[in-house]
Amino acid sequence: MKIFLLWTFALLITLASAYYQRVTGPSYPHEGKTSIGGANVEYTLPRSHSGNTDEIIKISVDDPSVKGILEWKRYKTSDEWTRVDMFYENGKLSAVLPGQPPAGKLQYRMTIIKDNNLTTVPDEEQIVIRFKGEVPLWILIPHVIFIFGAMLLSTRTGLEVFKKEPTLKKFTLWTLGVLIIGGMIFGPLTQLYAFGELWTGVPFGYDLTDNKTLIALIGWLIATWAVYKSSKPKFWVIFAAVLMLIIFLIPHSVLGSELDYNKLDQEKQNQTEVLE
Repeated sequence: MKIFLLWTFALLITLASAYYQRVTGPSYPHEGKTSIGGANVEYTLPRSHSGNTDEIIKISVDDPSVKGILEWKRYKTSDEWTRVDMFYENGKLSAVLPGQPPAGKLQYRMTIIKDNNLTTVPDEEQIVIRFKGEVPLWILIPHVIFIFGAMLLSTRTGLEVFKKEPTLKKFTLWTLGVLIIGGMIFGPLTQLYAFGELWTGVPFGYDLTDNKTLIALIGWLIATWAVYKSSKPKFWVIFAAVLMLIIFLIPHSVLGSELDYNKLDQEKQNQTEVLE
């Protein structure tokens, strides 16, 4: 019964942290609603797009007389805003954002118009959407399973410390192994297909997702050493488990891979000058 409770507690912590990480991340859709001239407007605006296709932005409107304009520009550039009229059909206004290279970002906003009334959607900020390549399911599914499995095992291993006769070696090795598979094998493969690079963390970059995985790995490597060599392994196991939980609570995709459009434009200009 005690073992069942430990696993249940570990599972609840894992699910709660995963949910928090997901809904607080910059790739989670932005939802909201507003009204204009008596018409109701509801929207779920994407902040992530997979594949080499365009992204269709849609908002629900219950009045066909409402018109909309979509404005977008490349993120962190001095580009002028591009304006696109939105098309009304079946209770929705829609327009297209052009597809971008992997890690490319666009910021966008909409102006909703009825009669002489105007309102901006969303009203507090522009939305930033990041484009990424399509990750094959044979990579993505194992990556997700093993990463969350590592979090579950990490939490369960930390709770094992509080048993009278803990079996730390077995749980620590399982945690380390699953973390390596999910984070250091399938993680870089996911990154490669999504953004064209196997690893963008230290020492090659500052991608927080990769660096979080590296920090978690170091924590569990220390814990593994401790259960075999240290006279006080429990401290290091708890340290690694708490470190993993803190890392998991950091919103997903924060400080993730980002295309530098200014650098890209300069490279294209240099190539053009060479050809001329």
